[in-house]
Amino acid sequence: MNPSDDIALVTQVVVFRNTRAFDKLVGKYQSPVRRLLLHLTCGDSELSDDLAQETFLKAYTGLTSFRNLAGFSTWLYRIACNTFYDYLRGRKETTSLETLAANAHHAVRQDDVGQQMDIYRALAILKEPERACITLFYMEDQPIEKIAAITGYPAGTVKSHLSRAKDKMATYLKQNGYDGNR
Repeated sequence: MNPSDDIALVTQVVVFRNTRAFDKLVGKYQSPVRRLLLHLTCGDSELSDDLAQETFLKAYTGLTSFRNLAGFSTWLYRIACNTFYDYLRGRKETTSLETLAANAHHAVRQDDVGQQMDIYRALAILKEPERACITLFYMEDQPIEKIAAITGYPAGTVKSHLSRAKDKMATYLKQNGYDGNR
């Protein structure tokens, strides 16, 4: 499915209220949105599922505001990031990222849990804008320009966030036994 297919599906949803067309969009973007949120939540799969569901609800109810100034995926990633930031603002006084990382320790069940947890712990030390930029760039393979459109930061700011995030993560991982030869 290419970007023009996305526009055709959006049109079907907005004009004809075709929910099956929206189902196709969800099917296409569900895994990437969930993966992005999984990294932003430092591995908390239950929270990332909840935020992904909320993202798609917001996208569906706000689909008439989509203007095709950027691609549908850029618009959807922006909603996902904003949904994550809304969650953080709402939980600021009761939950810290360290708590999210600790919860992720119990939520992640993969072959190499230790290495995965080290990555999530390294992500947890980053500020939210740095984590969003590094996740979009390295884990979602998004170009700088698209990250700028998703986050609303100028391209130069995105590059600065990426540079700082790489430095912080490298320092953290070196202090925890990773020598860069892995």
